[in-house]
Amino acid sequence: MAAPGGLGLGSLPPAAADLILLGDLGGRYATGAYSRFGGDGVVRPRERRQAESEHGHRITAAIACHVARAGGTVEQLTWLLLHPEHEGGRHAQVIALRSGHARAQGYVERVWASALALVESTTDVASRGEAHEDLARLRECIETTSWRGERGRTALRVLRAHLNFAQAAGGRLHFASERQAAEEAGISRQTLRQAYELVLKPGGWLRRLRVGSGTEGSTWYLADGPAALQPAAVSRDQPSQCPPDGELGEWTTPETDTGADVDSRVIGLLMGHDAFAHHALGSSALMVIGALHARPGQTPAELTVSASLSRATAYRTVARLEGHGLVQRSGAGWSLTVQALQGVGDSLPEAVTAPTPAPAAEHEHAVSGWGALATAYGTAGVAAVRRAMHAAERAAYRAALAAMDERRSPALTAVVDGRTVLVPGPRADEIPAGWHGPDGTVLDPVTGRAVSGWQVATDGRLILLSPGDDRSYDELVAAHTTALHEWETAA
Repeated sequence: MAAPGGLGLGSLPPAAADLILLGDLGGRYATGAYSRFGGDGVVRPRERRQAESEHGHRITAAIACHVARAGGTVEQLTWLLLHPEHEGGRHAQVIALRSGHARAQGYVERVWASALALVESTTDVASRGEAHEDLARLRECIETTSWRGERGRTALRVLRAHLNFAQAAGGRLHFASERQAAEEAGISRQTLRQAYELVLKPGGWLRRLRVGSGTEGSTWYLADGPAALQPAAVSRDQPSQCPPDGELGEWTTPETDTGADVDSRVIGLLMGHDAFAHHALGSSALMVIGALHARPGQTPAELTVSASLSRATAYRTVARLEGHGLVQRSGAGWSLTVQALQGVGDSLPEAVTAPTPAPAAEHEHAVSGWGALATAYGTAGVAAVRRAMHAAERAAYRAALAAMDERRSPALTAVVDGRTVLVPGPRADEIPAGWHGPDGTVLDPVTGRAVSGWQVATDGRLILLSPGDDRSYDELVAAHTTALHEWETAA
């Protein structure tokens, strides 16, 4: 069985073909569709119609992604979904039956556009080994990117925190709340949001696919950075700038510099300590330690390139670390001391690549050493205070959700064919049957006359028609549904 254009079920993976033919038999895409977490952590059922619609939309989106990865077209996807023998397209078939083929076609086109954007910006991983290799390539790309300025160094800490979550999840797709990321990166939640909005999201490094709610964290995806963005159009065939010539003593600039190189795993291990808070050693010290761990013996001038620091910041940071006994001279350059490497590994780059368990005594001594530095700078306990504040915020949020659940009316159930099913509760925009007038008009319950400018939809809900709107009722309903879908997708 082949769709128009030659794409058949045999061209798709077996899992995709089974999903199209049989539907979601195992309930893989039903998680969270038929239930939700209450404020007290108790699972509560959702309305049946809403649950079935969300479940069907997830199946449709999964099929669209399979077709997009196979190189199909929107016409082939439409044929696969609307074929009467394909159980996986039941959601699109119901839309076509209730609202017409045009509405179903518009829905499929919107799902197809989202699937194309997702497939083009993601990496297809087939095994666990490939997932680890993909994360290793992404880490190398992060480490060789120039993170300039305090804002860039803070963004690197946030990105490293999400990379830790992704490594624990086994892939680029992971779940984390803003509070978790702030605690992992060792920064405040406000600073975290600034890094999201000003650096990571515009730079193509991180995308929030779904906003978390209740006890569930947000869904994130790690992208490839600027390489994942569309290249900007240029007005010249050749760039006006050329790489610097070392023999001529030309200075490197942020536009032409490509020598950034830090060990982000060391940064990920140290950034949660109070000693690297904003008013202590700060992010510049993290960059210098990460650069010297990746390549010992660098001079401050070389650190301006490898650690993405200005010349003044590099000299000032090296002098500060030398005063605390964290770096020492190594020939013409600088290297990390044993005190800085305790709990991290020795000075060889492969030490973090293949770490060996450190003795407990050395780890405790390293923690106490960083704690002494935090005490000297007056930042000791900042992370503990932040965690306590986040715990209090979580408790208050869950208490508010529980209070809202208590004010809700109990769910109504009915027995149909021996099964107990939920009865959808009344909505605020639904009107009594006595208000229904002829031809979909709305009757005033006081005067009994038709109210101008109002219509009753087929599902019993009110829709207001503006006087200057020349669209038909069906066109208005379609526009309202499209706007609602776009709003939910953006949220």
